[in-house]
Amino acid sequence: MRLINALFDNSRALWLGCVCVLVTAGGCAGYQLGNQSLYRNDVRTVYVPVIRNDSFRDDLGVRLTEAVQKAIEQRTPFKVTGDPSADSVLTCRVIADSKQVLTETNTDEPRALDNAVAVQASWVNRQGSVLMENRILPAGQLAFYFRQSSRMVPEAGQTGATAFQETIDDLANQIVTQMQIRW
Repeated sequence: MRLINALFDNSRALWLGCVCVLVTAGGCAGYQLGNQSLYRNDVRTVYVPVIRNDSFRDDLGVRLTEAVQKAIEQRTPFKVTGDPSADSVLTCRVIADSKQVLTETNTDEPRALDNAVAVQASWVNRQGSVLMENRILPAGQLAFYFRQSSRMVPEAGQTGATAFQETIDDLANQIVTQMQIRW
């Protein structure tokens, strides 16, 4: 009798364990792990041409292109390619950059400066459909506008080059974040 009760208790525990596993697996069926679920599954490759630069900083377009390509490779499942016939094309244009003195000393030396860059970006597929969908696109426009700034404090030993690179990296991350699909 003890043997039958022990087997019955074990089979009940086994049965309960199987039910729990099935319920848990069924409840998580729609979830995906990793960043695959954040991005479009109909796009595998992205072509990022050299970013056109309408500002007075000569190297800004090239540096931003490198930062955007690096951010896409690191944060998304997409592969950046040099082929213009890729699944999608991310076209950007630097429309403005500025440096503004925020505070200064009594002798008019800058204590804190603000670097800002404004970019126009458009991500389209082969058919020309806009793929960025996390923002509302104004009627008649095909591009989104992004603006990023960073603060520079020369007295703390920060250089203009490092502050501007921080602005570029933040702007690239902001653009790549907008490549995510809408929740």
